[in-house]
Amino acid sequence: MAAEAAEAAGHAAEQGPTAGEYIVHHLTHLGNKEMAQGSPLDFSVYHWDSIVFSIVIGVLGCFFLWLAARKATSGVPGRFQAAVEILVEIVETQAKGIVHNATSRKLVAPLALTVFVWIFLLNAMDLLPVDLLPWVWEKIYTAAGGSPHHAYLRSVPTADLSVTMGLSLGVLITCLAYNIKIKGVGGWAHELIAAPFGDHWALYPFNFLMQIIEFVAKTVSHGMRLFGNMYAGELIFLLIALLGGAFTLSATGFGLALLHIIAGSAWAIFHILIITLQAFVFMMLTLVYIGQAHDSH
Repeated sequence: MAAEAAEAAGHAAEQGPTAGEYIVHHLTHLGNKEMAQGSPLDFSVYHWDSIVFSIVIGVLGCFFLWLAARKATSGVPGRFQAAVEILVEIVETQAKGIVHNATSRKLVAPLALTVFVWIFLLNAMDLLPVDLLPWVWEKIYTAAGGSPHHAYLRSVPTADLSVTMGLSLGVLITCLAYNIKIKGVGGWAHELIAAPFGDHWALYPFNFLMQIIEFVAKTVSHGMRLFGNMYAGELIFLLIALLGGAFTLSATGFGLALLHIIAGSAWAIFHILIITLQAFVFMMLTLVYIGQAHDSH
C-alpha cells in the first residue's frame, strides 16, 4: 500500500498541480505560514512580497517624478514632461475644488499626486504575466535549497488586504491630524459630541457613536474597494492563464490556447482602465476625506 501511495504521488507530481492547487499557490503570500499550511484564513501582515514590491515601486515612482522635475524646461516640453505636467495640473485642479485651504493644499496636492502614482504603479503589476515573477522567484528559491512547492510570491500589492487597509489607515491618520490642526483639540472634541444630531447633552453619546462609525466606515470602505477590484482582476488573470495551461496537441487544445491569447489580451486592455480608475478613485476619496476634515459641522 505504501508503495502504491508513493507511486500515485509520483504520478501526481509529474502531472503538475490541479487548477485549484495552481490558484491557491498563486494566491499565497511569501511569509504566509497559515496559507502554506492549508488554512483558508489569511490574517497575516508580514507579507514580505507585498512589502518589498510596495517599497521598490514607491521608490521608482518617486524617481520618475523627480526625473521629470529635474529635466523640466521652460521651452517646448518633451512627451514625458508634458504627461507629468498634465497629471500635476489634473491633481491640482481636483485639490483646489475640494480642499479650499491654500496652505493645506501645499501638502495635500503633492500627497494626492503621490497616492495616485504609487497606487497606479502597484496596480499595473497586475499586467505582468501571472507566472513570470513567481517562476523567477521559484528558480531563486530552489537554487538556495528550498522546495519549489513553497516558493510563494504575489506581485500585486494592492490585491493584498493588508496593503490597501494600511493605505486607508494612513489617510485616516492624515484626516485626524488635519481635524486637530484646523479646529484645535477643543474644537474637534466638541464637534465629536455635538454633530450631527445637535449640541445637547442628551445627544452627546449618539453623536460620538455616529462620528466613530463614520470614521471606521470610511476607512474600511476606502481600503476594501481597492482590494476587491484588484483581487478580482488577479483571479480573472489566473483563470485565463489556466486556459493556456490546458494546451494539448489537439483541436481542443489549440482552441483553448487561442482563447487564452484572445481573452488575456482583451482583459489586459480593459484592465488598464480599471487600474487607472481605481488609483483615481482612491486619490479622490483621499482629497474628499481630507477636505471634510477642514469643514465645520
